[in-house]
Amino acid sequence: MRAALERLQEELEAGDLLLGEAVRRACAGDKWYASRMPEAVARPRTTRAVSRILEGAHRHRIPVTPRGGGHGYVGGCVPVAGGVVLDLSRMRRIVEIHEGDFVAVVQPGVVTDRLQAAVEARGLFYPPDPASRSDCTLGGNIATNAGGPRCLKYGVTRDYVLGLEVALADGTVARLGSRTHKNKTGFDLARFFVGSEGLLGVITEATLKLLPRPPYRSALSAGFPSTASAVRAIQGVFRAGFLPCALEVADAFTLAAARRRTGSVRLDGCGGHVIVELDGQERSVRAELRAVEAVLAGHHPRFVERANGALACEGLWQLRREFSYALRDTGLTKLNEDIAVPRGRLEELLGFTERLQRRHGFPIACFGHAGDGNIHVNVMVDREQAGADERSRAVLDALFSQVLAWGGVITGEHGIGLAKKPWWEQAIPPEVRRLHAVVKKALDPRGILNPGKFV
Repeated sequence: MRAALERLQEELEAGDLLLGEAVRRACAGDKWYASRMPEAVARPRTTRAVSRILEGAHRHRIPVTPRGGGHGYVGGCVPVAGGVVLDLSRMRRIVEIHEGDFVAVVQPGVVTDRLQAAVEARGLFYPPDPASRSDCTLGGNIATNAGGPRCLKYGVTRDYVLGLEVALADGTVARLGSRTHKNKTGFDLARFFVGSEGLLGVITEATLKLLPRPPYRSALSAGFPSTASAVRAIQGVFRAGFLPCALEVADAFTLAAARRRTGSVRLDGCGGHVIVELDGQERSVRAELRAVEAVLAGHHPRFVERANGALACEGLWQLRREFSYALRDTGLTKLNEDIAVPRGRLEELLGFTERLQRRHGFPIACFGHAGDGNIHVNVMVDREQAGADERSRAVLDALFSQVLAWGGVITGEHGIGLAKKPWWEQAIPPEVRRLHAVVKKALDPRGILNPGKFV
């Protein structure tokens, strides 16, 4: 491969391909625990440069692993076959924000919250809000179909992709979709690439749908004696006819870790926690918040904290943003499994994970997007213990088997990557796996894009 890389470097412009150890080490992995150093890193600034790199890599049969912000949780950008990491972080220009068309055109390296701040300054709104939005990039969000708390009301990244510019494996550049909010001209190929995890092409530009910015936000934070009572309160909110923009839940282990990290005495004695956020016009939001608070009160919370206005809501959400850090503070390896179950199975899921803890001896921390059944089930593993990897694999086998038996899925927003690859065949029937392989072969006949992953 070294000789092929040297030939590729000769064909590219100076600086397009970097071979230094420090830059290669920086692109060896993401937030999952696996890593592998590539032989080279490419950091293009333009679509033309991406096309040129892919054309050469295709010709010389060099593996290419696209990389966004490197904040994924499943090893999706680990270059397991070596070769070149195609780091798109320098393609970070917001090309256009059009208030009349309600669209934004961006390069893939734009950090998510940078776009959100830019559009909100103009009275517009880009709803998808992954937890790492201050670090993750829009190209990575599109490649994984990222979600976040606001998915309940507003949908996931796919719902905001109107058009894409994509560089294919042989360097061909295709413009897909449009800037209109409706389009039924042929196959919906733009959204076909959403969630493709860098296996089918490289996103070099995206046209994204925007909405009018909701002028007001209010939220409630409520602690409950148990996770079961928290879930029943959530069900009560839906039964009362409310559709919050976000509805989150957390279990006892997560809350205990957050209590140690934040010192929040309000969490003492809480076995479950709920956050409800509403948005819209101020008068109606305030009225709905009072009604939702009454629903929660019927389930005997230990406390309810109210936040009115954007600043107060952000303060309330700060506790939720500490959950992952609090679990890392335990010193255990956090296997973050973003499973999703049908909404009606939420209480059963949380009860099942409690039984898994007792059966296997690993702490399990559950929190996440209760409104759409997408819960982050974190198996907390001391990897220094003998047999820890085998025992944790048994926990995951049992978890995924039960989730699939309920009609759920093994990943709701993080993707397959490397972390979920062992369960790919269990999760997807043979005829659908064959269809994936047909598509992969058609778009990447030499198999150079993100090799070693699920297809």
